Amino acid sequence: MELKQALSSAIARFTAERVPSPRLNAELLLMFTLGCDRAHIHAHPERELSADEEARYDAALAERVRGVPAQYITGHQEFWGLDLIVSPAVLIPRPETEHVIETVLELIAANAGGRERPPGTIRIADIGTGSGCIALALAKQLSRAEIDATDISPAALEIARANAARHQLESRLRFHEADLLAGFAPATFDFIVSNPPYVGESERDQVQLEVRKFEPRGAVFAGPKGTEVIERLIAQARAALRPGGWLVMEISGTIAEAVKTLLCEWNEVRIRQDLQSVPRVAQARKPRG
Repeated sequence: MELKQALSSAIARFTAERVPSPRLNAELLLMFTLGCDRAHIHAHPERELSADEEARYDAALAERVRGVPAQYITGHQEFWGLDLIVSPAVLIPRPETEHVIETVLELIAANAGGRERPPGTIRIADIGTGSGCIALALAKQLSRAEIDATDISPAALEIARANAARHQLESRLRFHEADLLAGFAPATFDFIVSNPPYVGESERDQVQLEVRKFEPRGAVFAGPKGTEVIERLIAQARAALRPGGWLVMEISGTIAEAVKTLLCEWNEVRIRQDLQSVPRVAQARKPRG
C-alpha cells in the first residue's frame, strides 16, 4: 500500500469513527509508525509501506479508534518545547498548563528587584509532578533554581525521572515520593507550583470519555467537589512557603470562586485566564507577617 493511500484510508476511518482531528491523528500515528516527520510524509506520497509497517500502523489506528489517546500510543507529548515521555501512569501534559510556567516566570521577573535572596537561590516545589512537565520546564528556564518535585505515584516518578535524564536535567531536580508536601520543613520554598486534580465527581460526565477511561483517575478527579486536594495543598503550602512566597496552581472555571474563597487569608490573590478566557491559574502570596 502506498503512503498516500494508507493516510487517506486512516483519515476516512477516523472520520467515520468520529475520532477528533482525524487528519492530525492519522498523520501523527503514521509519523510514529515510520519514524519520520510530517515533511517526509508529504514529500513521498508514493512510498510503499512494508507489510510490517502496514500492520503496525493498523494496530495504532485500532488503538486510537478504541479511544486510547495518541500520546499514549506514541509514548510522547510536547510541552514547553520539550519532547516528553508519557504513559498511562501520568496525565498527558496540555498546552493550558504552560500558563503555570508563564505565571511563575512573570512573578519572578516582577519581584526580582525586591528579593531578599538572589534569583539563583529560588527554591521551587512542583507538587504532583506526573510526567515532570512543570518541573522540567522551570528547570529549563531557571538555570540556577533548586527544584523539588513530588508525586504519590512511584510509576509517575519513574516517568518523570526518565524525562529529566533524557533532557540532561536530572542533576537539577530532586524527586520525592510523597503525598503533596509531606516531609518538607516549614518555610522552605519561594514558589510552590502544582497542576493538582481539580475535577469534581459531579462533573464526571462532562469530561472527555478518553480522559475518564485512560488517564490516571487520581490525577483528574479530586473528590465530590473538585477542591478536596487543593484545600489540603493550600494548608500545606501556607506552612512550607517562606514569608512572601508564592503558590501557583492550575484550576478550572468551575472551581475558581471556591479557590478564591479558600485563599481569602492570602495576599495578592489573582485568577488568570487562558487563551479561551477560561479561569486557568490561581496565584496567591503568603503574608509576610
